Amino acid sequence: MSGEMAAPGGVIHDLGYQHYDGPRLGRLAIIRALIWHSLRSAFGIGRGVKAKIVPILTFVIMCLPAVVNAVAAARGGGRVIPYDTYLFQLRGLVMVIFVAAQAPELVSRDLRSHVLPLYLCRPMRRLDYPLAKLAAFTAACLILIEIPLLLLYLGTIVNASGGAAIWNETKALIPGLLIGALWAVVFAAIGLALASLTGRRAYATGAIAIYLFLSWSLASILIGVTGGRPGPAGAAGPLASRLAGLVSPVTVLEGVRQWLGGTTVSPVPPPGSVGALYGVMLIVLLAASLGGLAVRYRKAGVS
Repeated sequence: MSGEMAAPGGVIHDLGYQHYDGPRLGRLAIIRALIWHSLRSAFGIGRGVKAKIVPILTFVIMCLPAVVNAVAAARGGGRVIPYDTYLFQLRGLVMVIFVAAQAPELVSRDLRSHVLPLYLCRPMRRLDYPLAKLAAFTAACLILIEIPLLLLYLGTIVNASGGAAIWNETKALIPGLLIGALWAVVFAAIGLALASLTGRRAYATGAIAIYLFLSWSLASILIGVTGGRPGPAGAAGPLASRLAGLVSPVTVLEGVRQWLGGTTVSPVPPPGSVGALYGVMLIVLLAASLGGLAVRYRKAGVS
């Protein structure tokens, strides 16, 4: 009787899946794969046509002035676009659009689908995920900023006469590349930090666009109201207009460029004696963004 009433045991069915007996590549290979996948995602590679629209348009818009300048140089003209600022208003606008549209693509989707515990299990550590995303998005921003500078450089030296002219162009290009790298790091860090706050892409895009656009607009208004005028480095304007640039990451980057010795005229007045404040503000923006990412993913890693 007791045998008849006993519950039947469980049955394990062999569905024919093969076991993986290959090499375990470990943590570094996972990070490299995540960086490569994220870099592809930043440009919509591997996804549908809609995902490629913003990256392609922003890249074409950024490269178009360099191509036009190269055509003009081939017809006897010279380089009219500076390397360090490129076209400041255009670069700022395109970067804001690109970061607002693509930063959520890298992080918001994973937050909404709740796959982070799968990413952050061993051998991958919790901070490896945001660091990989930051590296990938910084590389994407570098591509958007630096390739137009290289096209501008190549279009200029092809028509340059003599080694001295080529060397002068090279010396002018290097600071431009360094400033571009600074733009890429700052925009990538801020964009990912804001995008990581929500799993809804529309909210993340709105938060990034509102912060970057409004702060830039506010800084421009304050500079104009307080009497700031474009001028060469060293021609410092009123103190209020020089401090107004601290409001926005875009104007902070431009203030740091001029503080470090840039002489190209821009809509942001030279910081003059308060240049060190721009350097401090840049460090604060980076520290706040990177710290926010670290805190966000320490919590997300255990959810």
